[in-house]
Amino acid sequence: MIFYIRTDAPYKTIYDVKNSKEPPKCGSTGTVSTDFILARMLEETLPPLKIITVLGYPGGSEIDLAVEKGEVICRGMTASPYFGREPFISWDKKKFVRILLFTGDKRDERIPDVPTLREIFDKEKVPESSRRVADVILAAESFGRPIFAGPGTAPEHTKQLRSAFEQSLKDPELLAEAKQGRMDVDPASGENLEKLANRILDQPPDVIARVKKILSN
Repeated sequence: MIFYIRTDAPYKTIYDVKNSKEPPKCGSTGTVSTDFILARMLEETLPPLKIITVLGYPGGSEIDLAVEKGEVICRGMTASPYFGREPFISWDKKKFVRILLFTGDKRDERIPDVPTLREIFDKEKVPESSRRVADVILAAESFGRPIFAGPGTAPEHTKQLRSAFEQSLKDPELLAEAKQGRMDVDPASGENLEKLANRILDQPPDVIARVKKILSN
């Protein structure tokens, strides 16, 4: 995910947001949306950071229009659409917004100057328990769009399916079609996703309680 904000706003970095006495206003569709949950996670893990969330927009397009009008000045969203469609392509050319953070494990080459959340946590000396909270909240984005085998699939069949899937993602025609559609192709192996699932599910009670608090707001 990314967190963007208008360039004419007085927040140049996420640290400006953290240290500001006047929280920025961000748009959101509702309390179960990724933008709302990202804002609450940032408040939980980077205190005294605060974000005012304006709820009730029908969808992401309406939030983006509200940003253009100045009703709100920021939004958290999945990174792929930002790099693949309007109004973000035009916004990027006009430098209408700046991205303050990226939640991926490493910096994205398209926004090389934008720090990852992990880098921000390192700089702010965020404790391990708060990092775990962020890991759980952001797990869905880490998994991307996984494909599941049916229950009871034999290990040898799982291995065959994983191999076939990995081979398909090397197909030149498929890659060309994805590029034409401005779609990201950055696959993770089934083995790594399985490890991620086990890590995410193995959390101490205090982390689970904090995640429930965020999701119940």
